[in-house]
Amino acid sequence: MLRQIYLDNAATTAVFPEVVKTMLPYFTEQYGNPSSLYEFGQSTKAAITDARARIATHLNAQAQDIYFTSCGTESDNWALKATAEAYAHKGKHIITSSIEHHAISHSAEWLEKQGFELTYLPVDTDGLIAPAELASAIREDTTLVSIIFANNEIGTIQPIAELAAIAHERGALFHTDAVQAVAHVPIDVEALDVDMLSASAHKFHGPKGVGLLYVRKGVKTRSFLHGGAQERKRRAGTENVPSIMGMAQALDICMERFDERVAHEQELRDHLIDRVLAEVDHVRLNGHRTLRLPNNANFSFEFVEGESLLLTLEQKGVLGSSGSACASGSLDPSHVLLAIGLPHEIAHGSLRLTLSEETTRADIDYTVEAIKEVVKRLRDMSPLFEDFTQGKKALSAVR
Repeated sequence: MLRQIYLDNAATTAVFPEVVKTMLPYFTEQYGNPSSLYEFGQSTKAAITDARARIATHLNAQAQDIYFTSCGTESDNWALKATAEAYAHKGKHIITSSIEHHAISHSAEWLEKQGFELTYLPVDTDGLIAPAELASAIREDTTLVSIIFANNEIGTIQPIAELAAIAHERGALFHTDAVQAVAHVPIDVEALDVDMLSASAHKFHGPKGVGLLYVRKGVKTRSFLHGGAQERKRRAGTENVPSIMGMAQALDICMERFDERVAHEQELRDHLIDRVLAEVDHVRLNGHRTLRLPNNANFSFEFVEGESLLLTLEQKGVLGSSGSACASGSLDPSHVLLAIGLPHEIAHGSLRLTLSEETTRADIDYTVEAIKEVVKRLRDMSPLFEDFTQGKKALSAVR
């Protein structure tokens, strides 16, 4: 049987068995509607209240500031669109970055069509936003700044607290898409001083189909879904009780063994990066070397096409990604890799590998050997690589 090594945890994670066990009773036994007045429904309402409080504790937030959504994408859409609308009387200028997840960038494009003005901050070659860039971009009519906490492709972690402080000094609200960050890096909404924060359960071993938006008390956001009084009249729709309970349980587990898990992932991540950079020629590590998610490694290989690399690695049992799962199917190179300055030819040859606590050193060593073999095979078939070996200039300045 072919060995399978799953290294695409940024796309989604396996649900913890304990989480499944926690969820099951809310499908078949405690299935009452939380909006019902009788005890059978009120017991599920109490369970949601408890889950909300537990999640809030892990973020150092107030329970009443946690709103449940269907996913991180909904949370991002809500944060951008509803806040822009609520504060449109103060100004129609919004700032985000050039490396946001499509849930933000596509929402920003939609807002532009509604008459809002968007500024997209550039990043350096490591994917970092310079606080000075934000300071110079903010105007009197800027109402909202939205910056991704940790990039979903290259893993670079932004100086969120510093960026939020700059926004607040100039009277703007600050939102961060923390979908890839929650449960992977410490998050304290009070210390960070963010006004809104998005998260999604399936990125930290919870179920798909449930997420959250943290909205600090006092921040005005219009209701995003209409038709009921759920989530304190801000997000209509019967609550997804099993998934909410699963999300709370998954976050409990992740945070209980946070230090051990992160240390394990970071050690293997560094081992993977060190071996690939030392043993494969003409390769580039994308993203900051140290200011990155503990489980993320993203490489670009010259003279190799990313899709061919992925499919050939799959034949050897290694499952990775060439970028965001939400952009799969697109023939265009990653907007994130283009934003950090890679030419199209190099951006097309990217490979994202994201680990979990179940990943072993043996998995990493097997993966590196597979990468070496597959890259060599693909380059042997590449006319560009043949030209290069015959003395023509390389496509870039990678090693």
